[in-house]
Amino acid sequence: MEPMDKDRRVPERYEPGEGCLTTAVRLPVRIVVLVLVVPVRLVWDAVAALGRAVHRTALRPLGRGLAWLWHTLVVIPVAWTWRTLVVAPLRWFWRSVLTPVGRGIAWLGRGLGVGLVWLGKALFVWPWVALWRYVVAPVGRGIAAAVAWLVRYVVVVPARWLYASVLTPVGRGIVWLVRGIGTVLATLVRWILVVPLVALWRYVLRPAGRALAAVVTVVVREVGAAFGHCWRVAGIISRAIGRFLGTVLRWVFVKPVRWVYRTVLTPLGHGVRNGIWRPARQALRTARETVRQTRQELRRALFGAPREPQRAAAVPPRREPGAPGTRTLGSSTTALTKD
Repeated sequence: MEPMDKDRRVPERYEPGEGCLTTAVRLPVRIVVLVLVVPVRLVWDAVAALGRAVHRTALRPLGRGLAWLWHTLVVIPVAWTWRTLVVAPLRWFWRSVLTPVGRGIAWLGRGLGVGLVWLGKALFVWPWVALWRYVVAPVGRGIAAAVAWLVRYVVVVPARWLYASVLTPVGRGIVWLVRGIGTVLATLVRWILVVPLVALWRYVLRPAGRALAAVVTVVVREVGAAFGHCWRVAGIISRAIGRFLGTVLRWVFVKPVRWVYRTVLTPLGHGVRNGIWRPARQALRTARETVRQTRQELRRALFGAPREPQRAAAVPPRREPGAPGTRTLGSSTTALTKD
């Protein structure tokens, strides 16, 4: 008795823990992959940093400038030229010339088509319709009836008798013979080919395939995990090297330059500004003011003092009647009685 399929299935869950194959493969694979990945990660980080710097400082401004030049020098003139020299004349030609001409041609074509259709029906359709309806159709129906009678009694009735009396028994015998031969051949093929192949698959190929698949799966999984782990370790190493180089550059270049700037250049600049630049500016401002005053004195001595502009007489505020100081008929404050 052959074992059931459910008895030969692999258990759904294995016991927790890792096998000796996984432990034996993991450590050497990770060591080899780490040695191979660390230089690649260092080169990758350096190239990525350089690419970001070049893109940020050179390529992006250059691309924006080229895009602006292209849009300003090429796109806008070409679009204006296209709209002005091509689109506008074509639109005017379409609206003013082609559309009226097309409408006239369409109207003429519709009228001519209607006339030709009517003429064609009158010359070619209606005579043939009448001939078919009143001559050909009656004659054809009679001929068809005669041919149908002849075919029925000359062909159909003998063929039906031949099928029922001869072909049906012969066909049944052939079917029975073929069915028996097919059953024998199917039995032979099953026991000679199918059963050995099924046994080979069940007891040899499938267990070997499962074992090979398990080994390949473990190796591939460990190689992938090793690549991921080593890539992360290489990133840590790369960041550490980058920080070390940044610290070295800061202590070698940035700190000395900053110390020189704060300790030497800044006091020197303040001294130059307070001791030389400000007194020079003050002296220059004083000399300029002296020259301006001297020029004014010379102009006043040669041409005299400039005339002061005459100021308009102040208009007295308007007062209400009856207020003190208002003009009367006897007062001399008007223009006619003014001395």
